[in-house]
Formats: sequence, structure tokens, C-alpha cells
Amino acid sequence: MTAQNEGDWPQAVEVLNEHGRSDIVLLCEHASNHMPAEYGRLGLEASHLQRHIAWDIGAAEVTRLLSARLEAPAFLSGYSRLLIDLNRPLGTLGSIPVLSEDTDIPGNVGIDVAERTRRAAIMFSPYHDRVAAHLDRRMTEGRPTRIVTIHSFTPVFLGVARPWHAGVLHDHAADLAESILSGLRTDAALNVAANVPYVISRDADYAVPIHGDDRGIPAVLVEIRQDLLSTRSGIEDWVNRLAAALPSQQMQAVP
Repeated sequence: MTAQNEGDWPQAVEVLNEHGRSDIVLLCEHASNHMPAEYGRLGLEASHLQRHIAWDIGAAEVTRLLSARLEAPAFLSGYSRLLIDLNRPLGTLGSIPVLSEDTDIPGNVGIDVAERTRRAAIMFSPYHDRVAAHLDRRMTEGRPTRIVTIHSFTPVFLGVARPWHAGVLHDHAADLAESILSGLRTDAALNVAANVPYVISRDADYAVPIHGDDRGIPAVLVEIRQDLLSTRSGIEDWVNRLAAALPSQQMQAVP
């Protein structure tokens, strides 16, 4: 990377409110659809970078507003999930996909170990190292912590409609998930459920099992249907809902 193209290679992680007083730590691993020019959009038409295969539409905006509302630390990704998926374990099929939904990703076919290692070093490890350092510091300081990672999902997946407005996914943190769902269900019009539209798995998820469960920190993944985040008012509605469902303990800010 040279001085001429630094703007094309952003930091792997955008950090907001790192010393915020909330006990909630927000993650957004699919916040960005950015690809450096050298990747040539991985052989895809530009329109594909606006789809779910490249990022989680609306998730970054929800995370930023919720971080400000709750005074919560937030960690957002800087690169497209098509280059390397921050919520997939390294080396798995979903980490650097050659097929995403029903779309072939030509630029990911046949890449060598050196390129896989490069992407991990530039995009994956700096993000998770920063999150891990933050969580470890909180644990050392005895600060209560809950992890909430923000995602969005498509209304239809491979031809199958998904009726839910939102899901709260969990493994160990069933109590936290149920608390959030109870808060969301105060709106009787919402169709929300646990572990939809998929379930947490160590083969296919990273943040909840690694940053949360393995540390003994309650951790959940919130999925919101993308069509509900297509407008600013829709995004603000979901921020209001989540803020009400996630009452956070306010602590003295760390200098």
C-alpha cells in the first residue's frame, strides 16, 4: 500500500465510543461493501456490491445510531465480506466464498495460500484483535459486558421467503436473547424469534462463540430483515426498538 492509494485501503475496523459507559459492546462484522480497486470487484458487476452477498444492508447505520444512543463501544468492519468474512472461521468454505447465495465469485476461485494469508492479515486479524483486546481489558477491569452483534438478512433466500422481522441468535446466552425478544415483543405486530433465520454454529460463526461464549461473556447476534432497513425512518425505528429492549448498565467512563 502506498500513500497514493491509502484511501482505497481503509482501516480494518472503525471504532466508536471505545470508552463508552455501557456494559454493551456492539459488533458489526458486515458493515462495509468496500473493495480495493486491485480486486476488480472480484469479477462481479458493480450491482452485486449493493447486494447482501457483499455486506449487511442497514446494519452499519443501526450500529452507529445504537452506539450513540446507548453510549456503547462499537466495532465496524472496513471491507466487504466477499473478500473475507469476519464472522466465519478462517479456512472454512464461507471465509472466502467462491459461491455466495446463487452467485459465483470468480475472483475467489483458486486463490493461493499467500493471498488468503494476506487478506486475513489486512482485514480479519486487525478487526478481531482490536475487539479481543477491548474485551480482555474490560474483563481485567471487572467491567460487566454483554456482546450484541448487528446483522441484517434477506427477505427471500434461494427462493424461500423468510417471514420474521428479526431474530436473536444465541448459543450459551439464552437468557440475554430471551430478554431482548421479550422487549421486542411489546410490539405485537412484530414476528421475532430465537435462532432465526439460522442457528449459531462454530463452523459458520465467529463472534458469538469466540468473543462471547469462550470468554464467558453473554453474546447474541441480532438479525433484522433488510427491507425494514431500506429507509432512514425504518433504521431509526429499529434503533428505538433495540434501545428499549437493551437497557444497558451505565458505568463510569474509562479515561
